[in-house]
Amino acid sequence: MGKGWKAAGKSENAQKKGAMFTKVAREIQVASKLGGPNPDMNARLRMAIDAAKAISCPNDTIDRAIKKGAGLLDDGKIIEELTYEGYGPHGVGVIVECQTDNKHRTAPEMRSVFKKYDGNLGETNSVAWMFARVGAVEASKVGTFDIDEEAIEAGADDVQNNEDGTYEFTTAFENLDTLNKALQARGWKVTSASLSYKATNITELTDSQRKDVEEFLNAVDDLDDTHKVYATL
Repeated sequence: MGKGWKAAGKSENAQKKGAMFTKVAREIQVASKLGGPNPDMNARLRMAIDAAKAISCPNDTIDRAIKKGAGLLDDGKIIEELTYEGYGPHGVGVIVECQTDNKHRTAPEMRSVFKKYDGNLGETNSVAWMFARVGAVEASKVGTFDIDEEAIEAGADDVQNNEDGTYEFTTAFENLDTLNKALQARGWKVTSASLSYKATNITELTDSQRKDVEEFLNAVDDLDDTHKVYATL
């Protein structure tokens, strides 16, 4: 959903460890605040911790984020989840989900990057009509399998292959939990399960235009407060 636009090598080129650790720590903090600090009882937190460990995030950073979210440590900062919408270059619709401890910093940075690439940051619901709200489960599985059969048996409406070897299954947003459990029952290791956006009005681009859009989306993705990016590609 938020990954298909990424150019090859993007994940490797963006290995700015400090920024990556900050982003995963914010997700851990939010998950701990919403569902409690016990990963055995909080699926979102458990997956956030797994994602942090996958990039070698230090254990003390993970523990501190859990405690902050649970209210056990008070540094005076509150993580907020914000959503921005707008048009990128060549009329591409974009939705950006952010996690920030300072929305007065996030908004100007977002406006600046949109303006730099000839985009237009809009109001709420300015481009939401170009997307469907869906449930998305990202997962991986070892061994040989028929991915279409796996998707059908688990009850997914669609499945896409990500560059990192994982698969993203989508379903109606109200069926997210059912799909998540069905995949795990079939031996899939789920790395994320959340509400997402799926483009329903695809913007047609030339190769040159797509290059412009990918450069813009990479710039948005690299902002410190960006959590997820969706585009009509």
